[in-house]
Amino acid sequence: MTVLHALPAFEDNYIWCYRSSQGGSIVVDPGDAGPVLAAVADGLRIEAIFITHHHHDHIGGLNTLRAAFSGPVFGPEDDRIPGIDRIVHHGDVLQVPGFQPFQVLAVPGHTLSHIAYTDSDVLFCGDTLFSLGCGRLFEGTPEQMLASLDRLAALPDKTLVCCTHEYTLANARFAAAAEPNNPERDRWLEDIKARRLQGRPSLPSRIGIEKACNPFLRTDLTEQLGGLKQHLGRMPETRLARFAALRAWKDQFQ
Repeated sequence: MTVLHALPAFEDNYIWCYRSSQGGSIVVDPGDAGPVLAAVADGLRIEAIFITHHHHDHIGGLNTLRAAFSGPVFGPEDDRIPGIDRIVHHGDVLQVPGFQPFQVLAVPGHTLSHIAYTDSDVLFCGDTLFSLGCGRLFEGTPEQMLASLDRLAALPDKTLVCCTHEYTLANARFAAAAEPNNPERDRWLEDIKARRLQGRPSLPSRIGIEKACNPFLRTDLTEQLGGLKQHLGRMPETRLARFAALRAWKDQFQ
């Protein structure tokens, strides 16, 4: 049986540790080596490291961790990421001892070389998909990000969404503005509030939850996105235009 654990880092990052029944773990996006080394001291055994993209809060601890284990570091083809020894591309299948095979998905948008990893049970999606939100477009286009989100939304509804920031409550405020009437989202938010009051992460979410609650995955539902129409004074005609308008609105939403 595999076990997920989120190690807090910085102000709102999570470093995911995915442990197999054999005791080895995959560590995802270790922006800070400290929490991972503390877990190693408590018995964590690193089998592999997965990197989703080049931002420092996702790779900053990588060089230090290279000295703590002898396994592979998987990541995208990007000269801005030092320490990767297994460059992977969309469609590649990775085998880590003790785990089901992982498929690599190209998900450009937040950055151009951003990738995600899934075994259909879990999804490590970096900063592409958040619970009730999605990543900013630092390098990619709205068209690229929408295609990336569609690729993730096509995964099984049960797939656990393991993104890397605790943004859910902030995203919920925007989701409520964009789609004022969504009872399923409101029920999910009550669960999230309870978790956070207990000091627990709001994550992981699930693909099925995000499809039902996340406005960035619901751009085909013009009737529900009444807040967007009110914000713009009109409803954009295409999914892409609606997505781009949502992302631009979110960028300046207070």
